[in-house]
Amino acid sequence: MLSRFSRRRRLIIFTTGLGVLFLGTVSLTIWLQSEKKPYLPGEKIDGVVARLTRNLPDNYPKITFVDASKDAGIEFRHFSGQRSSQLPEDMGSGAAWGDYDNDGWPDLFVVNQVGPLTLSDEGISQSPAHCALYHNNRDGSFTEVSEQASVDFRGWGMAAVWGDANKDGWLDLFVTNYGENIFYQNNGNGTFSNKTKETGLGNLRGFWAGASWADFNRDGFLDLFVCGYVKYEDLRDLGTAMQYNVATPASINPSTFAPERNLLYQNNGDGTFTEIAMRVGVAGQNGKSLNAAWCDFDDDGWPDLYVANDVSDNVFLRNLEGNVFEEISHKAMVADYRGAMGIGIGDWDRDEDMDMFVTHWIAQENALYTNKSGEFSHNDSKVKAIRFMDEADRYGLGQIALDYIGWGTSFFDYDNDGRLDLFVANGSTFQQKENSHLLLPMRDLLFWNASVDEGFFDVSLVSGKIFNTKKVSRGAAFADYDNDGDVDIFVVNNGEQCILLKNEGGNQNNWLKVELTGEKSNPQAIGAKLRVVTQDDIQIRQVGAQCSYMSQNSLVEHFGLGSQSQSDTLEIIWPSGLKQVFENLLANQTLRITEGKDIKK
Repeated sequence: MLSRFSRRRRLIIFTTGLGVLFLGTVSLTIWLQSEKKPYLPGEKIDGVVARLTRNLPDNYPKITFVDASKDAGIEFRHFSGQRSSQLPEDMGSGAAWGDYDNDGWPDLFVVNQVGPLTLSDEGISQSPAHCALYHNNRDGSFTEVSEQASVDFRGWGMAAVWGDANKDGWLDLFVTNYGENIFYQNNGNGTFSNKTKETGLGNLRGFWAGASWADFNRDGFLDLFVCGYVKYEDLRDLGTAMQYNVATPASINPSTFAPERNLLYQNNGDGTFTEIAMRVGVAGQNGKSLNAAWCDFDDDGWPDLYVANDVSDNVFLRNLEGNVFEEISHKAMVADYRGAMGIGIGDWDRDEDMDMFVTHWIAQENALYTNKSGEFSHNDSKVKAIRFMDEADRYGLGQIALDYIGWGTSFFDYDNDGRLDLFVANGSTFQQKENSHLLLPMRDLLFWNASVDEGFFDVSLVSGKIFNTKKVSRGAAFADYDNDGDVDIFVVNNGEQCILLKNEGGNQNNWLKVELTGEKSNPQAIGAKLRVVTQDDIQIRQVGAQCSYMSQNSLVEHFGLGSQSQSDTLEIIWPSGLKQVFENLLANQTLRITEGKDIKK
């Protein structure tokens, strides 16, 4: 009896000891985890970073991008002189593609910054850095016509957007600025007139960032949303703080400053605008806004608004029939507090709803917001639910961005296979340790969409030697500038030469381009929905939804058709509500369609 009791007692002691050892090990692990330093850019952490590594499949597109800037006659340098470590100097700038002379070829406007904020008035007037307008010569080259066209603005420019504000058939130009924004009205003869004061689009000084046109009330006239960033003041005397082991002056840290409100200019239809942001609920007084995209996410016919904010929650604003906006950021699961810059809009998974891609600051990953609204909506509900899920890691776009600071971006089908790919312009906001007047450069990234199941793969280093070059990139604008059937990219590099990335080989697959002209709708048909059906594919687009970062893509919608020789159906739903359907359209052509009329031959 004593022997049996002793064995039982020994067993209890042994098992109890194992339990204590297990609990101790768990506690020690938790304690060690809590003592770990935060992730630093460049670190390779087993089980966190390495496990998400993706090997490039052998069937990736054998397509390259080359720097065609010099051959195209675009030798544009951003900024002049030596930066003075102030935030407005580091955040810009963007570019915008638009056919300002209506010849069927996209022209390019590039925003510039005159130099350091310490420049005198004389220094500003003498600076070689000014905004530039490049006229497309229709042979792969451009001619700079800024001075002749009277758009060679000298200041601290940020963003640019083209739009026919007065419905006269000619694209006008709006430029945001650190200071006062500018509106150039197209005279229809290759020149522009500064109509900022007459239209009511000026007279407000601030730190203005991205801008986007939309007809939010569907009256046929374009309205304009302008992002307010921060209330900046020179705080260089406050010293520096450490961010990821890098000394960062208070004067370039957005957390130092209070947010600036946003602006919404309603088009009065008589050549003037009225600012109504506060009244309709889109002023965003608590957000430090850098970029904004209009898109009808719930398919109710009214363009909604998504605002990318830096170090403050992003905001989703649902358009309630052109009268007021409802803030549903948390409900839609996109109230992201990361430092957001660029926005891409597109149906990447081809399920006929619009998804979002958002670029972020370093060590924050980029976000792929896949639209899950259909899974949350009920047929008997009058209002469609809007829900997104960040699936960046699942599809190869998350952890790869930990070491980058992303800016300009867009969904685009660079290989014309019918699947939307992605480009991300990267560049640091950190100053170089050895030379604080310079920012750290980074590589830009190109992602190929392999399939809905496989997701995206980084093909940068096999898509041209230009992707080996590190730059301080900011804005990126997309267009088929040479009309050869594949999409090219213009990248604005802060304080450096800017780059025209020519797509070589994307037109090996078939394609279709569609250019719309509104009649009852706004002139560029911004907000129109297009649906292209081929034998084995369905693609959708919304005109003007892609906003990149402080930039504007061509408003000619581009569809890759792969091996398909035609589109079986092209369906257009205009902002006015009119629906048109065209059938059996041959590939490799640009369709020019005016609202309510047949295709222009």
